Amino acid sequence: MKNLLLSVFAITLFYSAVSAQKSVAYTSFIDYQRTFVRPGDALKRKEDTLQKQFEEKGLKWPAKYIYIRSFKYDSQLEVWVKNDLKEQFQLFKTYKVCALAGTLGPKRMEGDYQVPEGFYYINEFNPQSTYYLSLGINYPNASDRILSDSLRPGGGVYFHGSCVTVGCIPLTDQQIDEVYILAAHAKDMGQDFIPAHIFPVRFNVAKSLNYLNNLTKDDAVLKNFSLELEDAFNYFNKYKQLPVVLIDEKGDYIINSAPPRRGAVTADVKEVKIKRPPVQHRTREISKLVEAVQVWPQYAGGPEAFAKFLDQLGKEMAEFLPVDLKKAYVQVEFIVDKDGVPVNFKVLRGMKDEDFIDELINRMEKMPAWQPAILNDKPVAKKMIQTVTVEAQ
Repeated sequence: MKNLLLSVFAITLFYSAVSAQKSVAYTSFIDYQRTFVRPGDALKRKEDTLQKQFEEKGLKWPAKYIYIRSFKYDSQLEVWVKNDLKEQFQLFKTYKVCALAGTLGPKRMEGDYQVPEGFYYINEFNPQSTYYLSLGINYPNASDRILSDSLRPGGGVYFHGSCVTVGCIPLTDQQIDEVYILAAHAKDMGQDFIPAHIFPVRFNVAKSLNYLNNLTKDDAVLKNFSLELEDAFNYFNKYKQLPVVLIDEKGDYIINSAPPRRGAVTADVKEVKIKRPPVQHRTREISKLVEAVQVWPQYAGGPEAFAKFLDQLGKEMAEFLPVDLKKAYVQVEFIVDKDGVPVNFKVLRGMKDEDFIDELINRMEKMPAWQPAILNDKPVAKKMIQTVTVEAQ
């Protein structure tokens, strides 16, 4: 039997810290949030509306327990609610995630722009976020600490507003208003550990699952990881209760009492290539490539400018997608040389069509020069990995 860690993201853990009573002198969490401008204004504008929406669905306001789950490929975030531990969760609302950084798969290091995948909980309310309002999650969790970069696993992952991202899950300001209010009320009523599960895809949607199967067919590690997440997805869909999630000594997730997995969904996709002349890409012989640096390369204009560049690139590349493929996450590796010039582009995952790859690299090579990485006060060459989301409008 595997030696299971005591760090268990179980439903019992999520609710074990529920306080039975609050003293009269204690200022409630929801009242504390009202003292801040943004959540205070959001509560004035949205609280009555949310209460009416609960009544229309036969739900008791406010929800004592909430559960958040998000799907990267499907660009959706769900909020489930209930008022008793023994009850089944009921879906309150599904929100559109308005931007995405990275590709499918877990976050494994700082600066990879990846959105994590796995089992987390809300551990921070930020009423004065740079991105309007934000809810932080406990990345890296116990599994991430085993499997991610030991020195630079990254952090600071949030659900937030402003609809921009370099590794978080963004909503519009009007949407994060609602999620923030629901989470604040649940915390006010004693739910100190609000579960937030992040999945690569909806495993019961054929198109989404087929995309994931194609992405992982040559990557056994990513395939096994996605199957672990699928077990938890299937458990919740069957019982409408949170599964008990364990973590073994290798960092793998184990889902107790997970129902049998469905067979892989396949699709007969006919690919039509866009013929184009061969392209000579910009390559250099890099004499020394460092792993650790004091200052990472910086895109001209900063992370937000880079995110805008990638968003525009994804829209422009949509016309080069194969027939019947509406969305793709393409992971690209390149090197920012010590003079700041991006060189040696290579597609790692997400697309094998040579014409598509040539066109994508050709456009990425038009990026302006970066500020190079710094090590010991000198510029050095640094490898970068970034994902481009290509989606037909």
